[in-house]
Amino acid sequence: MKTRFLLFSACLIVALAGLMAYSWPQLPAQVPIHWAADGTVNGYGPRASLWLFGPGMLVVLSWLFCQLPAMAPQRYGIAGFAATYYYLCGVALTLFAYVQALVLLAAMQRGWPMQLALPAGLNVMLILLGNPMGKVQRNFLMGIRTPWTLGSAAVWYATHRFAARLMVASGLLGLLALALQAPFWLQSALMLGWAAVAVLYSYWRYRQEQNKES
Repeated sequence: MKTRFLLFSACLIVALAGLMAYSWPQLPAQVPIHWAADGTVNGYGPRASLWLFGPGMLVVLSWLFCQLPAMAPQRYGIAGFAATYYYLCGVALTLFAYVQALVLLAAMQRGWPMQLALPAGLNVMLILLGNPMGKVQRNFLMGIRTPWTLGSAAVWYATHRFAARLMVASGLLGLLALALQAPFWLQSALMLGWAAVAVLYSYWRYRQEQNKES
């Protein structure tokens, strides 16, 4: 799976670098790099920074995702869910490449409005990340890592199965809210609120396990 991940990462890097090379003559000296919640540009930077924060950052992230498993304690490694680990890393890299492509298109004054395109990508990412979340085993690299999930295998698995459903539901509801042009606070709550619910659920399940043992 690591080899597949590296090949996938290389394809993303080459595709993004190719898009940047093709677009380079059309880019202004200063390009937009930051947007407000309503989609208006509130930050600019030199166009050369797109190479650093685009293909350059993809190279760094790909290397980091491959190195992290070796840093984890042996007892909490990824051997039991390596395929899921590299899949989730691949989704994260894809989102990053998608965002960089949006920045590049915005610099050329093409593409969707950022206030629509970015939340859409984040909600799709939630769905893709949530779908296999129940397969993530106890580790220190990814997942819902609370004192209660790390302290109990049963709580870990229950929390991640619950979080998987939460993330998929949040992503789908977020896309619906975006399509209906719901207020920004509601879209943000749908996108981020699942994490707080999952943490509270992990504590509740831990208390249940403690009550069973007493």
